[in-house]
Amino acid sequence: MTAVVLATVCAVVYGTADFFGGLATKRSKVLAVVMLSQVTGLAFVLPLLPLLPGSLNAAALGWGMAAGLCGGLGVILFYRALANGVMSVVAPTTATTSAALPVLAGLLMGERPKALALGGVVLALAAVVLVSRDSNAGLGKAALLPALQSLASGLGFGAFFILLKQVPESTGLWPLFGARLASTVVAAVLAVTTRRTLRPGRGALPAIVAAGALDMLANVLYLFAAQRGLLAVVAVIVSLYPASTLLLARYVLGERLNTVQVTGVALALGAVALIASA
Repeated sequence: MTAVVLATVCAVVYGTADFFGGLATKRSKVLAVVMLSQVTGLAFVLPLLPLLPGSLNAAALGWGMAAGLCGGLGVILFYRALANGVMSVVAPTTATTSAALPVLAGLLMGERPKALALGGVVLALAAVVLVSRDSNAGLGKAALLPALQSLASGLGFGAFFILLKQVPESTGLWPLFGARLASTVVAAVLAVTTRRTLRPGRGALPAIVAAGALDMLANVLYLFAAQRGLLAVVAVIVSLYPASTLLLARYVLGERLNTVQVTGVALALGAVALIASA
């Protein structure tokens, strides 16, 4: 039950971080938002390292940096897919892949969720597709390149979840330090090679800082959840984060949810309830 609660709170925090990141990208270049939010997350985790002590070793940093590299590349590919394609194809492809890959990995590693929990996982996968879909976008605009980019992005996010699951509890938060260090380097290299500005737009910095801090907090929650529960269960609950982003957009910005998305939110709540009761 503890792992389910942590994963659910993690999904809410991830979704809130994406909400603030979305606000920031309306006022700043995407790469500036990515880079500055990564730096914020790095600054956020540093004071937590002595509060949640663990042993610093090569394995801790290695697993973390591998996870951060995958996650950083996933973010870059996701935004490129959005730039070249349409949300109705990119978002559900990325979200479903990032949820399904850890489930498959967990089963291959010998995890065997209870039948009720497995039913919740299946329901959650369906919810991820629905809450990510914009039924007002034109599917006819889809192209092979953005579809492949969104698939690769989902693989990157899914690999992030899988790699952090391998980290032993004795390493504390050092793997997250390694992960954020790696993703920050990835963003910095991309900025240098593309010569893009990293200056935030007017009024965007508070949203960027909030997005970076919340994203790191969500990473901490995921790490704790993954250490206490099955990967096949925890990762799919965490992947329900688009539901909280949609609800914030609805009640803070006044955006309307379409019928497909409302159905997805309902399925997400049902999925968490099923998994929690298993």
